[in-house]
Amino acid sequence: MARRLSYSICDGRTSTAQQVIAVIGGTGTQGGGVVDALLASGAYSVRVGTRDPAGAAAKALSARGVQMVRADVLDANSLLPLFEGAHGAFLVTNFWAPEQTQRETAIGADMVTAARAAGVHHVIWSTLPDCEKLSGGRLKVVHFSGKAHVDSIVAAAGFPRYTFVAAPFYFQNLATVMGPQPLPTGGRGWAVPMDPAARVIHAGDASEVGRAVAAAFAAGDAVPNGSYLGACGGVYSWNDFVEVLNAQRHALQVIQVPGPAYDTFYPGAHEMRAMFEYFEQFTYFGPHHEAYLAATSAIVPGGFTGFADWARVHLKAT
Repeated sequence: MARRLSYSICDGRTSTAQQVIAVIGGTGTQGGGVVDALLASGAYSVRVGTRDPAGAAAKALSARGVQMVRADVLDANSLLPLFEGAHGAFLVTNFWAPEQTQRETAIGADMVTAARAAGVHHVIWSTLPDCEKLSGGRLKVVHFSGKAHVDSIVAAAGFPRYTFVAAPFYFQNLATVMGPQPLPTGGRGWAVPMDPAARVIHAGDASEVGRAVAAAFAAGDAVPNGSYLGACGGVYSWNDFVEVLNAQRHALQVIQVPGPAYDTFYPGAHEMRAMFEYFEQFTYFGPHHEAYLAATSAIVPGGFTGFADWARVHLKAT
């Protein structure tokens, strides 16, 4: 039977006894979406680890009734108070944070070890497919495989329940780090080292990963142990993205460029080229994508926001 636990939030008031869910990355996009979904359910007390409990983001969460605990993913010992007494924990790394880039698997392993030592019952690990393994070593996409390498550590840790959630290609990428650029052929849009017509990109709103996570905690034993969930608004091609945006009064294009040419575009382009080649050969969620999506739709029947609806709000034509 699941434990019923109480906790005191920052001002010292005691909440009605509820299961506590501890969240890594709760002040970020993916983890923040988890916090939002857990709070919206009304079923859990939420605890978030942060290096800066006095910061603006932490204060905003505290004002919503979230317990903020000082914790640093680079210091494994600091994670124990975050997980102590928690029924569930959501674990996520941030490859793009400079201090995590070279240590993502080790940091994920430390999170798992701390959560298990603290007695967490149900852990949900945010992962991605192992591109290198799937491609027989041809495609090295470290920001995917570094997460995938933690999967076996989660499975072997001895948690009574564990679930994997695969975050999608973020719609937000198209408004930020992968926003439209001037093209060598003129105009603006995207130059990509893959077939623009290949409908292989499982994409979605980063914040909606939380809906799958909250649903998995609520479903408990109804979801087979070790299940993989894929949270996405749909599967798209680059042509699909452009068609949707141009129907919303943008004027964008996408062109295919040779891989070696793409490698010269910006620092780190070679890994991104391998990622795009992985998409084309295996799809974003990999060869088991149908199972990922079926498992998710079974517990999130309302689905997720599609690109057209998201873009209408977040990518205004200029």
